Amino acid sequence: MPSRTRRVALLAVIVAATSAVGAPPPAVADPVDATQATLDSLPIKGRAPKTGYSRSQFGDSWSDDVWVAGGRNGCDTRNDVLREQLSDVVIKAGSDGCVVVSGILNDPYTGTTVVFQRGPDTSQEVQIDHIVALSDAWQKGAQQLDDTTRRAFANDPVNLQATLGWVNQQKGAGDAATWLPPNVAYRCEYVTRIVTVKKTYGLWVTQAERDAIARVLASDCG
Repeated sequence: MPSRTRRVALLAVIVAATSAVGAPPPAVADPVDATQATLDSLPIKGRAPKTGYSRSQFGDSWSDDVWVAGGRNGCDTRNDVLREQLSDVVIKAGSDGCVVVSGILNDPYTGTTVVFQRGPDTSQEVQIDHIVALSDAWQKGAQQLDDTTRRAFANDPVNLQATLGWVNQQKGAGDAATWLPPNVAYRCEYVTRIVTVKKTYGLWVTQAERDAIARVLASDCG
């Protein structure tokens, strides 16, 4: 299991993202305390109806036309994430440095390693998870966001994680109250990213979700 020092360092980087785009969390010494303080600042409400939701409400899949990190670099977001999160990456010739042909994923959700190979029968073995799922976001405040902001949300690297395809399918649109990574060692960073994303985009949490995140912060971040 990663040391507390390494986990705290990782959390400090993630929590810092909140101050770059949205309101900063209260100034506290410990990143875990900062995440808890930010969680406490999120509104608690029930889910809004899913009425009107579709993937297209968040723009074209993996659009490069966004203002978040990696946007407008000439590459689609899926390949941006693969290049960033895989190791030993091989890039397709003639793709302007964009398209990942192969690489190795150290999947934080499962703690396992898998070889990614681009192809019609293999590409989906590694998928990109929206840590705060689009459907979940729609029911917790994203309906009120404008099209540009929703598109940014769907392509924000803070909210994106490469993982095994079956894990992404298992999670579906679940929030922290219904799904957490099987790898317990990653849960602290996972919920910290949820809190950061929700603060950045002005989304709320349900009571059950808030309680689940608080339990992880109390039990898995020490």
